Parts: sequence; structure tokens; C-alpha cells
Amino acid sequence: MPKHLIQDMVRHPTQKSRNQVVTEKRENQFQFKENTVKKTSQYIVTENTVMDRAKSRSRYMLWCLAFVSVVFCLFAFSFLFSKAEISVDLKTKDIVLNENLFASNDSNNSGLFFDLMSISDEETLVVNAAGEKDAKEYAKGVVVIYNAFNSSTQALSVDTRLEGSNGKIYKTQTKIVVPGMKKDGTPGSVEVKVYGSEAGEEYNSLPLDFKILGFKGTPKYSKFYGRSKGEIIGGFKGKIPAIRDTDKETAIKTLRANLQAKLFKKATDQIPGGFILFKGAVFLSIDDSNILSSISDDGRAILTEKGTLYGVLFNEQKLTKKIAENNIEKYDGSEVYIPNIGNIAFTLANKDNISFVNLKEINFTLSGSVKIVWSLDINKFIADLSGKPKKDFGSILSQYPNIDSALLKISFPWIKRIPDKIENIKVTINNPR
Repeated sequence: MPKHLIQDMVRHPTQKSRNQVVTEKRENQFQFKENTVKKTSQYIVTENTVMDRAKSRSRYMLWCLAFVSVVFCLFAFSFLFSKAEISVDLKTKDIVLNENLFASNDSNNSGLFFDLMSISDEETLVVNAAGEKDAKEYAKGVVVIYNAFNSSTQALSVDTRLEGSNGKIYKTQTKIVVPGMKKDGTPGSVEVKVYGSEAGEEYNSLPLDFKILGFKGTPKYSKFYGRSKGEIIGGFKGKIPAIRDTDKETAIKTLRANLQAKLFKKATDQIPGGFILFKGAVFLSIDDSNILSSISDDGRAILTEKGTLYGVLFNEQKLTKKIAENNIEKYDGSEVYIPNIGNIAFTLANKDNISFVNLKEINFTLSGSVKIVWSLDINKFIADLSGKPKKDFGSILSQYPNIDSALLKISFPWIKRIPDKIENIKVTINNPR
């Protein structure tokens, strides 16, 4: 028995204990699980990779589809909203004018026609009255002359002398006829303006009674009489403020220039459409004797001048064609215009001997360097271009000899046709140089 006990206690080197066996089983189980997890993880990773690649392809396809859609929309919108801009240089001709022309204001005349406008106005200028002058003013008033002599009329001549109750002599300004007495015995009467026979304040008076001096010594002297209507005033003799001659001369020049500018402004504002008024075709008529002057209480002189401006008007289109006919060889009557045509110098022949009141015909000269420019019917030009292939632009231009050159730009370079909507075509005429 003891032997066996000792043998039981001594293990063979290769023999494993129970604990070791359990440990090994656990390790094997753990290794199996670990391998299983690894395989599962590898499977999951592989599946995720495949899914990611599929998603990437989907995104790529979506981006491609979006790009194609954008490009398609861009092309579609470009055709819908394309615009064309045409820059045009018109045909021009430089000429130097120096020609004599004839015109009539008869509208039935087949030649060159002119119209005459006239405008009247006045201008006032205030200057200092720095000088003095001798002045004489006659007292003036209104007198009623009565006829209590008989029923016959009585004529009184200009400057009939009337003796006032103040002892002064006054004269009638006009010829008058005094009516006779009425049937009921009422004296006939008439009013007449009178003035003092001499200048001076002593002829100023309150209301007066009058006798006709020429009837003195006759029965009519007591039967013809007068009474003034109100006071007789205005008589003066002495020094008064006045404009010095040099100041007046300067003032009149300024007054006349202001009046001419005022009338010219009114004239230009009234020029009918399509007509031209040259600066040299304006004439101011002023009578120096019509210059009025008065002195205010503060010693200032007020000058007033009236005048009439006459202006010779031409139909711009007809005049331009006439100039073209005379200066362009083989001119075919095409529509033309002259930029700044108003700057052409206009000279009227014999203007000092012309009466503008009944002006029928004129001879005149036009002179200066001008540029004749051919016109373009833009609406027709756009209509001819709309919807046409871009390659036909040159052939369309060849149908417009009034165009010197033109440049076409379309908003989208890949579009090969000019827009068919006329509102999408813009034509710009370059200013002639």
C-alpha cells in the first residue's frame, strides 16, 4: 500500500495535471473565439468596402448627371436669353462749304424753302443817374369845353389858347368839335387835353375855369367856357438827375445785348421740329428813338428798350440734301444729316437793304467745314438681322451701302444665330469723327 501511494504522488513528466488541462481548454476556446471574431470582422470589413465603393459610384453618377443637366440648362438658357450688340460706323463725307444759295418763302416753290419768324419783346436796365441836365416840363390836364352859345357845333383847332382863371394861358393838344346846345338848353360839351403855354411849376394849379382867348370881344366869349377835370400838374423847369452820356452809351449796349439774347432764347424755344435756325440768320430790329428812360425817386435811371427779332428758318432735311446734291458726286438722294449743322456760317446778302416785314426771297451764303453722314433706318436693319445665321452678317451688311463698317457681338460665343427677338438686338451708332 505505501508503494502505491508514493507512485500516485510521483507524476510522469508527460502527464498533465487537471488544472493544466482546464487551462488549455480555456485557451483553445479563447483562440477559437478570437479566430471567429477575426473572420467575422474581415467579412464585415469586406462588405463595408463593397458598399462604400457602390456609394462612390452612385455619387459620381449623380455628379455627372448634375453636370450634364447644368450644361444643358446653360445651353437652353443661352438660346432663350442670348443678346446681340452691333456697333456701326456710318458712311461719311468731309466737305468744305462756300456756296451761294437762293430760297423762297413760297411753299409751292420746288426749290429751297425758308420760313420767317418774328418775335417782339422789351428789356429793362437800371443804372445810376450820376449826372444832371436842364429839364423843362409842361403842366398838363384835362378841360371840358362847353357850348352855351347856340345849337351849332364849333370847331377848335390844335393849340387853341385857353385863358385860365389863374391868369395863365394853356393850349389844347388836339383839334376838337364842340357840340351845340341841346333842345332843353343843356350846353354841348367835349373833353380835351391841355398843357401850359410855357414850362414851369407856375402852371401847375388846382381846378380852373377857362375862356377861349380867340373869342374875346365877340358874343361867343361869354357863351363858350371850360372847366378843368381835376388838377393841372407836371410843370417843371430846372436841373434834374440824368444819365451821363458815357454811362448811357454803355447801358444801351448792355440793354441791346440782353434784349437780343432774350429774344433769341424765345425764338429757339419756338423753332418747329425739323427746322434749323442759324445764329447768323437772326436779325434784331430796334429803333433808338424808342428807348424810354425815367428817373426814380432814389436817383436811379430806368432804361427800357423794345425790339423785334426776325429769324430765317430752313427745313433741316431738305437743306442737308441740297448741300449733298451740290457737293457729292453721283449723290443718289439717300437720307443724310450734318452733325452740328447749326455751326455753319450763314451770311445774308444785302441784309442792310432788306425789309423783313414782307420778305419773299433771299440770297445767302453757307460756309465752313462740315461732315455729311449717311443715315440708317435702325428698325429695318434690326428686322433684317433678326434670326439670321451669324455667317450671313456680312452679306446683310452689303445691302446697306450707307454703312461703312459694323461689328457683331453675341453674348454667348457658341450660338451661331442672331436672336430672333428684336428687343434682344441692340444697334449702336458710333459718333462720326
